Amino acid sequence: MFRVPFLIAIALTIAFGGGIWSTLVALDATIGFGAIKLGSWEAFPQAQTAQADPYAKSHRANAGKLIYASAEGLTFIASVDEKGDRLTGTCSYRLTGRTPPARFWTLFAAAPGVAPPLAQSDLPTALNSRIVLRDGDSDGGFDIAISATAKPGNWLSVAAPGAFRLTLTLFDTPTAGSSGLIDLTMPRIEKTGCGNV
Repeated sequence: MFRVPFLIAIALTIAFGGGIWSTLVALDATIGFGAIKLGSWEAFPQAQTAQADPYAKSHRANAGKLIYASAEGLTFIASVDEKGDRLTGTCSYRLTGRTPPARFWTLFAAAPGVAPPLAQSDLPTALNSRIVLRDGDSDGGFDIAISATAKPGNWLSVAAPGAFRLTLTLFDTPTAGSSGLIDLTMPRIEKTGCGNV
Protein backbone atom coordinates (compact mmCIF):
# COMPACT_ATOMS: atom_id res chain seq x y z
CA MET A 1 0.00 0.00 0.00
CA PHE A 2 2.80 2.40 0.89
CA ARG A 3 5.24 0.96 -1.62
CA VAL A 4 4.41 3.27 -4.56
CA PRO A 5 4.43 6.55 -2.53
CA PHE A 6 7.65 5.40 -0.86
CA LEU A 7 9.34 4.77 -4.23
CA ILE A 8 8.09 8.14 -5.54
CA ALA A 9 9.51 9.87 -2.45
CA ILE A 10 12.89 8.16 -2.95
CA ALA A 11 12.93 9.12 -6.65
CA LEU A 12 12.10 12.78 -5.86
CA THR A 13 14.74 12.89 -3.11
CA ILE A 14 17.38 11.53 -5.46
CA ALA A 15 16.33 13.90 -8.26
CA PHE A 16 16.24 17.06 -6.12
CA GLY A 17 19.33 16.11 -4.09
CA GLY A 18 21.30 15.23 -7.23
CA GLY A 19 20.23 18.46 -8.93
CA ILE A 20 21.24 20.63 -5.98
CA TRP A 21 24.54 18.75 -5.57
CA SER A 22 25.44 19.05 -9.28
CA THR A 23 24.62 22.78 -9.24
CA LEU A 24 26.90 23.37 -6.24
CA VAL A 25 29.70 21.36 -7.88
CA ALA A 26 29.32 23.38 -11.11
CA LEU A 27 29.48 26.67 -9.19
CA ASP A 28 32.61 25.60 -7.30
CA ALA A 29 34.31 24.23 -10.42
CA THR A 30 34.53 27.52 -12.33
CA ILE A 31 34.21 31.24 -11.84
CA GLY A 32 32.66 31.61 -15.27
CA PHE A 33 33.43 31.69 -18.97
CA GLY A 34 35.94 33.84 -20.83
CA ALA A 35 39.07 32.98 -18.82
CA ILE A 36 42.37 34.49 -19.92
CA LYS A 37 45.52 32.57 -19.03
CA LEU A 38 48.87 34.36 -18.67
CA GLY A 39 51.53 31.86 -17.59
CA SER A 40 50.46 30.46 -14.22
CA TRP A 41 47.86 33.19 -13.75
CA GLU A 42 44.22 33.07 -14.78
CA ALA A 43 41.74 35.97 -14.85
CA PHE A 44 38.08 36.35 -15.68
CA PRO A 45 37.76 39.97 -16.86
CA GLN A 46 33.98 39.83 -17.31
CA ALA A 47 33.27 37.96 -14.05
CA GLN A 48 33.24 41.13 -11.96
CA THR A 49 31.13 43.20 -14.33
CA ALA A 50 27.42 43.50 -15.09
CA GLN A 51 28.04 41.65 -18.39
CA ALA A 52 29.10 38.48 -16.55
CA ASP A 53 27.62 35.12 -17.57
CA PRO A 54 25.07 33.41 -15.24
CA TYR A 55 27.70 31.08 -13.71
CA ALA A 56 29.93 34.03 -12.79
CA LYS A 57 27.00 35.94 -11.31
CA SER A 58 25.95 32.91 -9.23
CA HIS A 59 29.54 32.29 -8.09
CA ARG A 60 29.91 35.95 -7.09
CA ALA A 61 26.54 36.01 -5.26
CA ASN A 62 27.36 32.79 -3.42
CA ALA A 63 30.71 34.22 -2.28
CA GLY A 64 29.18 37.62 -1.37
CA LYS A 65 31.63 39.58 -3.54
CA LEU A 66 31.19 43.16 -4.68
CA ILE A 67 31.06 44.08 -8.36
CA TYR A 68 34.00 46.05 -9.74
CA ALA A 69 33.56 48.41 -12.63
CA SER A 70 35.58 47.46 -15.70
CA ALA A 71 38.56 49.68 -14.77
CA GLU A 72 38.27 49.38 -10.97
CA GLY A 73 39.83 46.00 -10.44
CA LEU A 74 40.89 42.68 -11.86
CA THR A 75 41.69 39.49 -9.95
CA PHE A 76 44.28 36.95 -11.11
CA ILE A 77 44.46 33.50 -9.53
CA ALA A 78 47.36 31.04 -9.73
CA SER A 79 47.06 27.45 -8.53
CA VAL A 80 50.11 26.08 -10.38
CA ASP A 81 53.76 27.11 -10.78
CA GLU A 82 55.60 27.81 -14.06
CA LYS A 83 56.05 24.07 -14.72
CA GLY A 84 52.36 23.36 -14.20
CA ASP A 85 52.75 21.65 -10.80
CA ARG A 86 50.04 22.39 -8.24
CA LEU A 87 51.02 24.85 -5.49
CA THR A 88 51.28 23.09 -2.14
CA GLY A 89 52.13 24.29 1.36
CA THR A 90 54.83 21.63 1.80
CA CYS A 91 56.98 23.34 -0.88
CA SER A 92 58.63 26.76 -1.11
CA TYR A 93 58.22 29.12 -4.06
CA ARG A 94 59.71 32.32 -5.42
CA LEU A 95 57.51 34.98 -7.04
CA THR A 96 59.57 37.35 -9.18
CA GLY A 97 58.90 40.10 -11.67
CA ARG A 98 56.36 42.86 -11.50
CA THR A 99 52.64 43.34 -11.83
CA PRO A 100 50.80 45.04 -14.67
CA PRO A 101 50.21 48.78 -14.10
CA ALA A 102 47.90 49.44 -11.14
CA ARG A 103 47.47 52.12 -8.50
CA PHE A 104 47.38 49.45 -5.79
CA TRP A 105 47.58 45.63 -5.65
CA THR A 106 47.18 42.93 -3.03
CA LEU A 107 48.52 39.37 -2.89
CA PHE A 108 47.53 36.54 -0.55
CA ALA A 109 47.65 32.76 -0.41
CA ALA A 110 44.69 30.65 0.70
CA ALA A 111 43.34 27.15 0.19
CA PRO A 112 40.66 26.85 -2.51
CA GLY A 113 37.25 27.81 -1.14
CA VAL A 114 38.71 29.35 2.03
CA ALA A 115 38.23 33.00 2.96
CA PRO A 116 41.19 35.40 2.62
CA PRO A 117 43.51 35.52 5.66
CA LEU A 118 42.73 37.90 8.50
CA ALA A 119 44.72 41.11 8.84
CA GLN A 120 45.30 40.40 12.56
CA SER A 121 47.56 37.42 11.85
CA ASP A 122 51.05 37.45 13.40
CA LEU A 123 52.52 36.08 10.14
CA PRO A 124 52.72 37.95 6.81
CA THR A 125 49.75 36.19 5.18
CA ALA A 126 49.18 39.01 2.67
CA LEU A 127 51.31 41.61 0.89
CA ASN A 128 50.45 44.72 -1.05
CA SER A 129 52.13 47.26 -3.29
CA ARG A 130 52.78 49.68 -0.43
CA ILE A 131 54.70 47.32 1.84
CA VAL A 132 56.57 45.07 -0.60
CA LEU A 133 60.32 45.65 -0.91
CA ARG A 134 61.36 46.45 -4.50
CA ASP A 135 64.50 45.42 -6.34
CA GLY A 136 67.24 48.01 -6.73
CA ASP A 137 66.85 48.24 -10.49
CA SER A 138 64.59 50.79 -12.14
CA ASP A 139 61.86 48.43 -13.40
CA GLY A 140 60.16 48.21 -9.98
CA GLY A 141 60.32 44.43 -9.79
CA PHE A 142 60.10 42.40 -6.59
CA ASP A 143 61.21 39.03 -5.24
CA ILE A 144 58.78 37.33 -2.83
CA ALA A 145 59.46 34.06 -0.99
CA ILE A 146 56.33 31.95 -0.47
CA SER A 147 56.89 29.34 2.21
CA ALA A 148 55.67 27.91 5.51
CA THR A 149 59.04 28.83 7.09
CA ALA A 150 60.33 32.37 7.49
CA LYS A 151 62.57 33.81 4.78
CA PRO A 152 64.52 37.09 4.62
CA GLY A 153 63.12 39.99 2.60
CA ASN A 154 59.63 39.72 1.18
CA TRP A 155 58.00 36.64 2.70
CA LEU A 156 54.42 35.42 2.20
CA SER A 157 53.49 32.84 4.82
CA VAL A 158 51.58 29.71 3.80
CA ALA A 159 50.05 27.98 6.82
CA ALA A 160 48.15 25.05 5.28
CA PRO A 161 50.19 21.98 4.20
CA GLY A 162 47.75 21.18 1.36
CA ALA A 163 47.08 22.86 -1.97
CA PHE A 164 46.71 26.63 -2.07
CA ARG A 165 46.09 29.41 -4.58
CA LEU A 166 47.71 32.80 -4.97
CA THR A 167 45.28 35.66 -5.50
CA LEU A 168 46.63 38.88 -7.00
CA THR A 169 44.10 41.72 -7.24
CA LEU A 170 44.91 44.87 -9.21
CA PHE A 171 42.94 47.98 -8.23
CA ASP A 172 42.39 51.07 -10.36
CA THR A 173 44.13 49.53 -13.32
CA PRO A 174 43.82 50.23 -17.03
CA THR A 175 44.48 46.51 -17.50
CA ALA A 176 40.91 45.56 -16.55
CA GLY A 177 39.37 47.56 -19.37
CA SER A 178 42.10 46.81 -21.88
CA SER A 179 41.60 44.58 -24.86
CA GLY A 180 45.37 43.96 -24.90
CA LEU A 181 45.23 41.79 -21.79
CA ILE A 182 47.05 38.91 -23.49
CA ASP A 183 50.25 40.98 -23.97
CA LEU A 184 50.71 41.59 -20.24
CA THR A 185 53.64 40.19 -18.29
CA MET A 186 52.79 38.59 -14.97
CA PRO A 187 55.13 37.60 -12.10
CA ARG A 188 56.76 34.17 -12.41
CA ILE A 189 56.14 31.45 -9.81
CA GLU A 190 59.10 29.08 -9.45
CA LYS A 191 59.42 26.16 -7.03
CA THR A 192 62.58 26.46 -4.91
CA GLY A 193 62.27 23.26 -2.87
CA CYS A 194 60.05 20.96 -0.85
CA GLY A 195 60.16 19.73 2.72
CA ASN A 196 62.61 21.60 4.97
CA VAL A 197 64.53 23.09 2.05
